[in-house]
Amino acid sequence: MSGPDISVVICVYTEDRWEDILAAVSSVRAQSYPALETLLVVDHNETLLDRLAREYKESDEGTPVRVLANAGPRGLSAGRNTGIAASHGDVIAFLDDDAVAERDWLRHFAEGYADPRVMAVGGRTEPIWASGSRPDWFPEEFDWVVGCTYKGLPPGRVRVRNVLGGNASFRRTAFDAAGGFATGIGRDGDKRPLGCEETELCIRLTRARPDAVLLIDDRAVIHHRVPEAREHFGYFRTRTYAEGLSKALVARSVGADKGLESERRYTTRVLPAGVARGLRDALLARPGGAGRAGAIVAGVLTAAGGYVVGSVRTRRGGVTYTVAGIEGASG
Repeated sequence: MSGPDISVVICVYTEDRWEDILAAVSSVRAQSYPALETLLVVDHNETLLDRLAREYKESDEGTPVRVLANAGPRGLSAGRNTGIAASHGDVIAFLDDDAVAERDWLRHFAEGYADPRVMAVGGRTEPIWASGSRPDWFPEEFDWVVGCTYKGLPPGRVRVRNVLGGNASFRRTAFDAAGGFATGIGRDGDKRPLGCEETELCIRLTRARPDAVLLIDDRAVIHHRVPEAREHFGYFRTRTYAEGLSKALVARSVGADKGLESERRYTTRVLPAGVARGLRDALLARPGGAGRAGAIVAGVLTAAGGYVVGSVRTRRGGVTYTVAGIEGASG
């Protein structure tokens, strides 16, 4: 099939994920729709940079792999911006460093770009639980906590406000129109697990290009590893609080109307239905029903608390973010 050249960017930061990184690269090399290149962007870790450079030096096995250092401040957003600037593809796809893509992942992305209005295509992310199965208390409506597709997103190939960053692609011209990912919003290594940098970018993009179409195609599947530490309620609480902080930054950047548009439907429709299912399961003596209902309520309250705190901080000027311009090679 003919289609756009796709560069794949994988941002990495720790040797603890060495085997996961190799598996992610292998899954890109096994694609039915070959990638133009894979870029491994290393976030301020010289040891990992040198080790990966040796691993992929002069490798001729499938898709070329380029290893480079994050040229910006520490964090995921600057790493992605580094990859965008160094890439050569018409489309830039992003894959988490602890995920593997199914064989037709890039093929489904490429199909979406047959429509010239399409500026971004995302996919579906399935969890691989370290314990072997989902914890009974963990609600599917909150799978975004562990970087996965959550219950409430529409099925099929559908138009959306924003794609989800660990399994997403953008046309290069999207960055020409909107700039890069904002630093100061997303993750920074092992610090507080912030997010929403892709949400903020997508809203900026549709403001810069009102005709832009953003899609999620749930056939473009990756499988994302969930470590044991993230299967516990303590992480759930920390991550939902951080999401509230992040949403406050997004609202500051693009306005609350757009910044919270999808979240209003999620909190008024999806989550109440989840609570009702949990309570029904509890009445039927099904495992985890009460826990799931309680976790949904706790997640909403914790995220709301984070949003309030984040809003106060942004008004006081205690939190800043920067939108990067993207310069570099083009396809």
